[in-house]
Parts: sequence; C-alpha cells; structure tokens
Amino acid sequence: MINYTATYTDHYQLTMSQVYFLKGQKDNQAVFDYFFRKLPFDSGYAVFAGLEDLLNALEILTFNKQDLDFLKGKGFNPEFIRYLKKFRFTGNIYTSCEGDIVFPTSPVLQVEANIIEAQIIETILLNILSFQTLIATKASRLRQAAGERKLIDFGLRRAQGAGGYYASRAAFIGGFDATSNVRAGRDYCIPVSGTMAHSFIESYDDELTAFIHFAEEQPDECVLLVDTYDTLKSGLPNAITVAIKMEEKGYRLSGIRLDSGDLAYLSKRSRKMLDNAGLGYVKIAVSNQLDEYIIKSLLEQQAPIDIFGVGTSLVTGHPDAALDGVFKLSFANGKPRIKLSENASKITLPHRKQVFRMLDNDGKFIGADAITLADEKDVDIMYHPLNPLKSLSVKKYNKEPLLQKVMENGVRLSKPRSLSEIAQYSRERLKNLPGEYKRFNYPHIYKVGLSERLKNERDWLIEIHKK
Repeated sequence: MINYTATYTDHYQLTMSQVYFLKGQKDNQAVFDYFFRKLPFDSGYAVFAGLEDLLNALEILTFNKQDLDFLKGKGFNPEFIRYLKKFRFTGNIYTSCEGDIVFPTSPVLQVEANIIEAQIIETILLNILSFQTLIATKASRLRQAAGERKLIDFGLRRAQGAGGYYASRAAFIGGFDATSNVRAGRDYCIPVSGTMAHSFIESYDDELTAFIHFAEEQPDECVLLVDTYDTLKSGLPNAITVAIKMEEKGYRLSGIRLDSGDLAYLSKRSRKMLDNAGLGYVKIAVSNQLDEYIIKSLLEQQAPIDIFGVGTSLVTGHPDAALDGVFKLSFANGKPRIKLSENASKITLPHRKQVFRMLDNDGKFIGADAITLADEKDVDIMYHPLNPLKSLSVKKYNKEPLLQKVMENGVRLSKPRSLSEIAQYSRERLKNLPGEYKRFNYPHIYKVGLSERLKNERDWLIEIHKK
C-alpha cells in the first residue's frame, strides 16, 4: 500500500479546516455520505471496492515533519500547524461490505467525525473508493463476458502511474484470477502470472532456440508467444516441436499466447493444429486490447480460447476513466444539512441514514434498495427520489441493512478481511442479482427509493432554504 500521510488531500480541505479551527469550530460534529451518481460503462450495477485499503490508511493517517514543514512554508497559521501535529482520525465509519453490489444515489459509506477530520479525509476516501470501485466493476463485466475462462490482469504498464497497483487489487475483487503485477501479487496475495515478450524471441537468432531455452528454465508453467514472425507457419509449429520435446522429459507445455491478428481465426487454427499433434491439453491464451465486448464477440464466434489477458481497458476503466463519487455533508452541529441545485438529481439527502436491500425468501435481490433515516427499523413503502407520484410497496420483502459500523473512534472493529474473502463475497452477492441487471445492453434499472420520513425531511429542508 502507498505510504499515505495526511497531506494526501486537496488544498481547500486544509484552508477550510484552518477556518474551522481558528473560529472555534474544531469539535463540531458532522456526518458525510459517500455515494456516486451514475453507473459506469452503462452497466446495471457497480462493485464496491477499496474499503480495506481506506481503513488501513485512516488508522495510521498523520501529518509527518515533512508535511508540517511544507504547510508552514505555505503560510498556514502556527496554531493550526500545532493542531495538525497531533492529528489523528478519531471518527466512526458505517459502510456497505467491500465487494457488495451497489447502486447510484444510495449512501455506500457514512463518516461521523469532527468537521476537520471529516474534511481532511474526504480526498483520500474519494481517491481510493471511487477508483477501485470503477475497476472492480469493469473487471466484473469482463468476468461476465468470459464465463469460466481464466482472466489475467496485464495492465500495469498501461495504467496511470501507481494506479496500476490498486487496479490489480480491484480487478481481483471483480473476478480476475491473476495479475502480471508482481508488487500487487506480493502485497495482496494475488496469484501472479506471465509469459514472455516478443523481445525475448527477437533477441535470439531463431525462434525455436528461444522457445527451447525458455522451456528448459520454465518447464512447469511454460507459455510460448507464437506471433512474433508468423503464427501458423513459424510460431505454432515451433511451439509444437518444443511441446513434444517437453513430453519426452516428463513435462507439458502449459499454453501458447496470441497477441495480434484475427484472434478468432488464429485460435481456431491453433486449436486444430495442437489437437492434431496430440496436444489437446495445451491452453490458448490471447491478449491485445481486449475488453468485455471483444471477449463476448470472440466467444460468440466459438473461438476456443482458454485464457484472456486484459490490460489497458481494465486498468484505465475505459471508456469512462472515472467514477463520479461524491462526499456530501448530511448532518452538522445537531442539524440536518442539504445542498440544493437547479438539477434535481444533485439535491442531497439530509440526516444520518441507513440503506435496506429488499430480498425475496431465497435471499435474492428483488431490485430495490430503500434509503431511510438511521433510526428506522423497517420501511413499508419507498418513494422515487425525483418523482413524487412513483412509489413501491416493499412491505412483503425481507430487508437487509447495508450500512454497518466498521470503525469506532478511529479504530477498526474487526480484523481486515483477506482479498480472497472479499472476492468470494462479491461473487456470492452478484449471484443474488437477477440477470436483467447484468446484461450488457440496456440493463434493467435497479430501483433506489426513499422512506416516507426521509422524503418528508428532505422536502421540508428544501422549502426552508427556498424561502
């Protein structure tokens, strides 16, 4: 994990915090909601990711000497600097479970803290959660396209700087099997995988010798890249020769990789040539600018591909590149708070809140979440957040509260979950989402509504502030 310090924030968080401090408001308590307004990739759902990294960062977040010296040089008040020297996050966090399936406008995480602590952690919270949620969602879509075939993250070299490190983590939550990213593999216990580059083959005078040397030193996990010169006339025949030699020594060639050309055509021809040589066990891996739509197309063409290596589109969250996560004040100084806008969808929801997921008797999602006030234990009717004439009776459904307390007074309430546990949980939750929300084209819209009490509180505050 990156060695975060508390200057991993935006400048205005510190200028606002200085005002709070100097005006005697540093102990004022506030509640902020983290949510996003729009699903990425025209998807029907998102996969929540990044929580464990965030909690790890918040537990040790401080301003070190270099931070304080820098802020002194920027002219911050000496008394405020002395306050920051003792800064720690001492608030509470309520959140959905990492790996859960989440939807727009609904609070995914809630922070209760003094106003300065809440402001200072806003940027790091948005940075970690929004990026990893974006990539985990992209990975989940790729998993939906690939079915049971193996998915490997090849994206570090194409990522936006250190973002590739966290993209590998998020991809594993979303359903990937392995990564080429050795550092992420080390830190997060993700299986690491890789083959060879064209440069390795080009460095030899002939392709066959390159393959033989690689197989000799990598006999247990040998995957040969066969498209350097001519896939069907050179690369694949040489790979078959090496595979037969490996069999003589008691080993098996693991696979071949195609990285260019017509992947559907070449994979079919390769499969036939391998099978004819008695090498039906050799897997076919493909790479080269893959995304969920290309993978879906390849499989619809019945391309006999076993492994997909996905890079750029995964780790950059192509084509969306960012999740529009926001962090909005909902309660402060004992009063509910609201932000108004001429755009009705940007009017925020006041108060501390809870979110209930509606489940049928088999535990499956029925396609509706209700946002309520925090002290509501049940809800019978949920109302459309923008259209007062639309409502849905949810009385007959089982209700699962999603926001659970995971941090109290700045200390985690339970030990961190492993990445494998989070990924498995996410797979189980996705199984509970009906198929119409997972389709690529025009997915069904998941309903998110308000309880009557929350709706009335919001409408009352709107009227007050419009007077």
